[in-house]
This record gives sequence, C-alpha cells and structure tokens, in this order.
Amino acid sequence: MQQRPLGRSGLTVSRLALGTMTWGRDTDPDDAADQLRAYLDAGGTLVDTADVYGDGQAETVLGSMIPTVCAREELLIVTKAGLRAGGDRRRDGSRGHLLGALDASLRRLGLDHVDLWLAHGHDPATPLEETMSALDHAVASGRCRYVGVSNLSGWQVARAATWQSAWPGRAPLVAAQLEYSLLERGIEREALPACAASGLGVMPWSPLGRGVLTGKYRDGRPLDSRGASEHLASFVAPYLDPRCSSIVEAVTTAAAGLGVAPLEVALAWVRDRPGVSAPILGARTAGQLRGALAADQLTLPTEITLALDDVSAIRFGYPEHRP
Repeated sequence: MQQRPLGRSGLTVSRLALGTMTWGRDTDPDDAADQLRAYLDAGGTLVDTADVYGDGQAETVLGSMIPTVCAREELLIVTKAGLRAGGDRRRDGSRGHLLGALDASLRRLGLDHVDLWLAHGHDPATPLEETMSALDHAVASGRCRYVGVSNLSGWQVARAATWQSAWPGRAPLVAAQLEYSLLERGIEREALPACAASGLGVMPWSPLGRGVLTGKYRDGRPLDSRGASEHLASFVAPYLDPRCSSIVEAVTTAAAGLGVAPLEVALAWVRDRPGVSAPILGARTAGQLRGALAADQLTLPTEITLALDDVSAIRFGYPEHRP
C-alpha cells in the first residue's frame, strides 16, 4: 500500500487507515484480529481508535493483539480523548480530563506511548489554550509522538494550529479527523482549506457515508447492517434521503462500468481528494474490510471523478465564493 506524509510532518502513513469503532461491541476479538491481519497483509500501518469506542473496549482489544498478532513497530496507533459517554458534559477538553484519559488509554493498550493523539472535538467550556497545553505535555512527556484534532470547524482548526505554531517548543498539529465522503462534503467550505493552510493531513472518517455508499440500503435496511443496529441506526438515518440516494445511484453506475464494487469507487474518490492523507476504514467483519481494501488498487478515470464531483456538489456561497 502506498505511503503518504501526514500533513507537513515527517511521519508517513499508509493511505488507508483501519478504524476500530465497532471493536469490542459489534466486532468480537477474533474477528478484530482477522481484520488486523488482513489490513497488515495489504500493507496497512495506521490503526485508529478512541477512548470512547465501546467504552474503552476497542483499545483493550487492540492492545491484546500486541504482540500476539503483530509487533508494536508494525503499527502506527492513533487514539483520541475529549468525549464523555453519558452525563451532561459530552465534551471535555480540560487538561485534567485529557491527560487522565490518555493515561487510561495507554493502560488499556498496554503501551507507553501512542504515535498520534487527537483532541476529540471542541469543548466550548474549556479555553483552547488549556486543551492545547495538554497536547504539548503529552508530547513532552513521551506519551505520544504527534498530536492533532478531530471534528473541529474551519476557524477552530486555524486558531488551534496558529496557537501551536506561535511559540517555540509547542507541539505542532499534524492531523485532523473530519467526516468526509461523497455524501458529506461540508468540510470543503472552510475546514479543508484551513487544514491545507495549516499543514494538517486530513483523515476522513465515514468515507463510505456511514455505510450508505456501499449500496446496501438501496432496497431497505438489511437486518445485519448499521442502519438496523440499536447503537447506530440514528447514525445512518441522515444519509437515507433522496439526495443521498441519487449519489449512491451514480456511484453504483460508475462501479458497474468499471467492474468493481460501489464501495471501491466511493473510497477511491475520497482517498485522492486534495489534502487527504488516509481515509479510515470501519468494518464489522474481515470480509467487509477486504472488500474495502480492494480500493487500494483502483484509480478513478478523470471523467468519472468529475461526474461524481458534479452529482455530489455542495452549495458554496458568501464568503467562501463571492460573485
């Protein structure tokens, strides 16, 4: 698998990342191990998790695979902190919470450091400077090698990156995780340009439009799908509208013409967008993951890329585009 630089950092990563959001909840440890083996066999290196995935179970499952499934040096491990499960305060970017969460993540993973640690969203109750100081301390103390952010708006990305580059000794931001797919292109208005200007590599999550771009929902909600899951039905529902259905049909038509699966077309499109370092692949089974990994062999013809750009285009207005 091709390796790419992560933003303007010296870190290189595989151009498809493995996500673990379902591990320990919808994906049992044996299936998770099969996924990791399939991913490594394809040349992947970058594995993404978070402290809230499965209430910590995803990190525990991933940690159990080192060194039984692979050696530590074979993986670049990403985790995140800043969300709370339940309670009134959903986001907590305070220094105390973030560093405590990182220590808990390291215990579950069985590691002394992670390769990339992200602030998992914007906390309006905590000053940005405090959140960024936690990232600085994590790097200075050796608990992580690189830092970044997740689910920030354009102005928030720009402000955080500028703050980190304003003084010597601060840990520069190198990555941003943002939702990005043919069904959700909102980051193109401000967040994607902010990442490019600030030197952050983008790691798109849900590059398959929360699974909808696979085409599995064209005739309803399969019983074994996320759309029918108790945990994830509301997560999928926003992309089951007529606009998204028309995009899925376009993807399906393109896939038929190329002789590949729709998910390969959707992944190849987002993988090769400007500024993208590594889309994150989430799958419940190793079979699903192998299907997604097949996209690594596909490069979309220019005419298909342009057609998909057109059918999925979002509206730009003032001030991004001025008459």
